[in-house]
Amino acid sequence: MSGWNYHVTHFVTSAPNIHHLPADTGIEVAFAGRSNAGKSSALNTLTNQKSLARTSKTPGRTQLINLFEVSDGLRLVDLPGYGYAEVPEDVKQRWQQALGEYLQMRHCLKGLVVLMDIRHPMKDLDQQMIQWAVESHIPVLVLLTKADKLASGARKNQLNLVREASLASMGDVQVEIFSSLKKLGVDKLRQKLDSWFSESAPTEEIA
Repeated sequence: MSGWNYHVTHFVTSAPNIHHLPADTGIEVAFAGRSNAGKSSALNTLTNQKSLARTSKTPGRTQLINLFEVSDGLRLVDLPGYGYAEVPEDVKQRWQQALGEYLQMRHCLKGLVVLMDIRHPMKDLDQQMIQWAVESHIPVLVLLTKADKLASGARKNQLNLVREASLASMGDVQVEIFSSLKKLGVDKLRQKLDSWFSESAPTEEIA
């Protein structure tokens, strides 16, 4: 199995909540993070497409669950950014409910990528996302984004701190550094996605 070709990923649909998503079949891997964590940039870097996921100058714009198809029945899911201060409280509550429902009730979800700015990791909502995933027995890959903003020593310290903090969740949580700008950690992300997609893919697809 040489891995999937993420460059052919294409947009499928947007939905306000799980009740508007396509059938709960196949395999989905979701991307979640605070509104300014660099989620869109990571998706664009992974797929080598400049505008697959729209990078907004105004964080908090993505209020929908966006689905992208990698291959037949294999999807990447861009979840609404959370924790953005200028969003009205009722909208925030709605997003959080949609996120929680998606993580706890979507059976085809096989992995969660949580993106955090390496300079401000493990905020309350980040920890809540990880906890939701762990409680639903979903493995997590934490990407510490914007790693190019720190010198390598500071980068390593943050990585070790977050790895240590993630042990408290008692779940399957892997932590890596990532930079869309310098293409750091893209290979680790691809490897993880490959393993999640392959583990659960129908055997004839892997043959």
